[in-house]
Amino acid sequence: MKISVLPADRMKFLIADRNRKMAASAHAYVRGSTSRFYQWLENSERSSLPEGPELWICGDCHVGNLGPVASRSGALAVQIRDLDQTVIGNPAHDLVRLALSLATAARSSDLPGVTTALMLERMMDGYGAAFAPEAEHETADEAMAVPKTVKLVMRQASRRSWKHLADERIEGMDPVIPLGSRFWPLTNEEHEAVRALFDTDRLRALVTILRNPGEDDHVKVVDAAYWRKGCSSLGRLRMAALVKVGRGRSARHCLMDIKEAVQASAPHAPDANMPADQGERVVMGARHLSPFLGTRMASAPLLGKSVFVRELLPQDLKLEIETLTRDEALNVAEFLAHVVGIAHARQLSVSDRSAWLAELQRNRSRALDAPSWLWNSTVDLVALHEAAYLQHCRRYAFEEKAA
Repeated sequence: MKISVLPADRMKFLIADRNRKMAASAHAYVRGSTSRFYQWLENSERSSLPEGPELWICGDCHVGNLGPVASRSGALAVQIRDLDQTVIGNPAHDLVRLALSLATAARSSDLPGVTTALMLERMMDGYGAAFAPEAEHETADEAMAVPKTVKLVMRQASRRSWKHLADERIEGMDPVIPLGSRFWPLTNEEHEAVRALFDTDRLRALVTILRNPGEDDHVKVVDAAYWRKGCSSLGRLRMAALVKVGRGRSARHCLMDIKEAVQASAPHAPDANMPADQGERVVMGARHLSPFLGTRMASAPLLGKSVFVRELLPQDLKLEIETLTRDEALNVAEFLAHVVGIAHARQLSVSDRSAWLAELQRNRSRALDAPSWLWNSTVDLVALHEAAYLQHCRRYAFEEKAA
């Protein structure tokens, strides 16, 4: 029996869902604890991180936030795919966040600690390669071999169509969003606000941007619902809108993701010149870090909140990495770090790239070809997350028992 959650009951169900997801594994807990990550990092007694050049960073750079993304022209590449936390800040924060994610993925795969040490070495190799003077690649797969795990997801993404997206997201081809465990009803006010949103020139332009020139650009919201999704966006406005573009037999449907943008937990540079509007901050960060995705996004006000909107494409997938072999773990670490490196490097001049690369080479020990600040931060954070994860599971077990 499907449960359709009323608007007044959303928070109760969202909290329970988040607790369940975060109890699934230590790696899942990392994905849902961005704020605590920065609190722990700030309070760490280890050596401080290097001050990198001020540029747009992801801010929540874990494995699940990277994956295949389609461009407006239909090209496909692995890029950063979640930019809620993007700010102008220290690129070292993205490296530490990615290292923690990879380390917990390795532990979930029952790989020894030696593998984690080697993963960090390969991470720095992949990241540093993006800053070499001759490195002008737009995507990571142009520069290095794609790991098998990533290649399988890329192949799956390249074969997907609207039918796959409809079956996966809205459970069929009918122009309706079925209410149930995933999608919940909106209030009348929320329905009207979504319809009004897509009557604006900015959103009409976004919906029609992927269509062929000359096509009928008539835009109509067919259905909309609250979307139960994610761990870190608890309590934020999140909606799905099914929109029809054109008329008659030539009309096409598209699924739009509407997400509230709030103040980022990631620390930003004190004098950073970022948009005051949170939705515009996310869009601007996306255009610098993940151009395939950024050009398909727009910000707007909705019900007194700042939101950002994007069309969901069948090719957009997240990397779900739960089990890895030793060799695959090393290859994935190098490749994903190179993806992040390209996103950072494209924002810098040649001289700034060289200066940051030189800074990254410092503090490397003879025993470990990775900077001590990265290793020490990862060790501290793994220990803190493991303890917090077990405490979370204990609380979750008591809640389940009481229920």
